[in-house]
Amino acid sequence: MPYPIDRKYTREHEWITSDGTIGITQYAQESLGDIVFVDLPKIGTELTAGKTFGTVESVKAVSDLYAPASGTVTEANGELATSPEKVNKDAHGSWMVKIKLKDPGELNSLLSAADYEKFAGEEAGH
Repeated sequence: MPYPIDRKYTREHEWITSDGTIGITQYAQESLGDIVFVDLPKIGTELTAGKTFGTVESVKAVSDLYAPASGTVTEANGELATSPEKVNKDAHGSWMVKIKLKDPGELNSLLSAADYEKFAGEEAGH
């Protein structure tokens, strides 16, 4: 599955756009299975790159969400509180939070779409 090239990716399977919109990848949602609950931070929360900022709960497991970059939460996707399955339907279209990036340069250390696709393929054993 091609990953959108307008964003960067983490080895923990999150994506981020240059404007600070964060979500999880198609690979992550496929690994999790049916998502039943998403726990997101409140507006104003400070995120630190590489640290957890919430959880995604599926019928299989609870998985931590890791911040791909540092910044302040400006918006949380309230739709996911009542419709967490939207992430299963469209992982790359269903964002989790939006942040005001502290240092946009942090994005340079993340994976490109091609690098992430290769990484996810290796992790899946392909």
